[in-house]
Amino acid sequence: MSAIPNVLAERYASKAIRDIWSAEGRIVLEREFWIAVMKAQKELGLDIPQEAIDAYESVKDQVNLTAIMERERVTRHDVKARIEEFCDLAGHQHIHKGMTSRDLTENVEQLQVYRSLLIQRDKTIASLAKMSQRAEQWHDLVITARTHNVAAQPTTFGKRIAMFGEELLGGLSALNHLIATYTVRGLKGAVGTQMDQISLFDGDAAKVADLEAKICAHLGIPEVFDNVGQVYPRSLDLRTVSILTDLASGPSSFSTTLRLMAGHETASEGFAKGQTGSSAMPHKMNSRSCERVNGFQTILTGYLTMATGLAGDQWNEGDVSCSVVRRVMLPDAFYACDGMFETFLTILNQMDAYPAVIEAENNHYLPFLMTTTIMMEAVKAGVGREAAHKAIKENAVATVNDLRAGSIKENDLLTRLAEDDRIPLSFEQLELLLDEGRKNAGSAYEQVKAFSKTVAAHTSAHPDAASYEPGSIL
Repeated sequence: MSAIPNVLAERYASKAIRDIWSAEGRIVLEREFWIAVMKAQKELGLDIPQEAIDAYESVKDQVNLTAIMERERVTRHDVKARIEEFCDLAGHQHIHKGMTSRDLTENVEQLQVYRSLLIQRDKTIASLAKMSQRAEQWHDLVITARTHNVAAQPTTFGKRIAMFGEELLGGLSALNHLIATYTVRGLKGAVGTQMDQISLFDGDAAKVADLEAKICAHLGIPEVFDNVGQVYPRSLDLRTVSILTDLASGPSSFSTTLRLMAGHETASEGFAKGQTGSSAMPHKMNSRSCERVNGFQTILTGYLTMATGLAGDQWNEGDVSCSVVRRVMLPDAFYACDGMFETFLTILNQMDAYPAVIEAENNHYLPFLMTTTIMMEAVKAGVGREAAHKAIKENAVATVNDLRAGSIKENDLLTRLAEDDRIPLSFEQLELLLDEGRKNAGSAYEQVKAFSKTVAAHTSAHPDAASYEPGSIL
């Protein structure tokens, strides 16, 4: 019987992430870890023949998942099965000395997490670089901004992109802090006291400390726990999955907004040659990639719930009740986040805006969008703020109702306001405000420049990450 595929891994995630979390990839990482421990133990005086280390190294890439699974069915212990398989391949029994299963699994899992975090950092920076480019491209394209999904005031398309980009910058800040402070369990033994390693080295705790330092150097993880039990705190997994969810939040909100814009035909995620929007309706160009980004965000919030359930539930020095959850949660959270970035980068590459449609929308809404400016001008002319608000609201609501009823074809709010004695502004003055509003979006341009400057600091520090391009997506 063929293996049941992991949809997130096979359909959405990149090869780099799949290689880290695949069964074969994990086993190779474990074997490299065992070899690193053996080498360090030998350097520190344990009697481990070099020929044994060479033998293990020569077979570390020979991974037979079926054979390992057959052993596990007998041992009912996954680590013991992998120990036996590796030792039989090498013809020696020198791995896992002084170690408990969690010395292996915890450290290797954390290595998988840490390397995956580095990949997600690169894709975050690549996404920010592209968002900055798009924000600069459309920094002066005035659009109708919406609050509560209702026309509000003018903004620019570049400012809208920078708004969601700044949210992603916040996720990057949290990610960078996690990477800089990520803490590995180390070689701590069955309950965290390093008792077996100390016994192995005849009570020499200093050598055990050196051993752990060498192993942590092999892992390349910046920090090591001083006090830990059989397992590292699952609150660290919670922080990890929480940050992955955080990273997806800005792209997801952006994608939701782009879907709404596509419905008004002011912008779209693009439509590739040969792409089909609907099997039934040939004209449709659906925002399928944006929808996918939203879906990944929902998936990540599900894994965040799982991580929340594990944090704060540790029994004494540890147990394995978290094992089945983490086997699903950790790899799949990274598959989902990685697939999200691959899709989001594709959207940023292919998206487009439609100035003619945007201008028509602006012309329809602009008198409404300028009501706050008109109110301020009326206040400066001596009208009470609340009185001006009431007069403008009454005329605006009447105009909307007439437009909806079809009794008028064009927005005539300016004429109504000019004829209202409560508003001491002439039609010419109101029209001048409207003309200024067509090109005025407050400090939108300066805000875009500030966003681009912040992004540039990250892209300069990680130029290879900034130039990353996504693979082709389904």
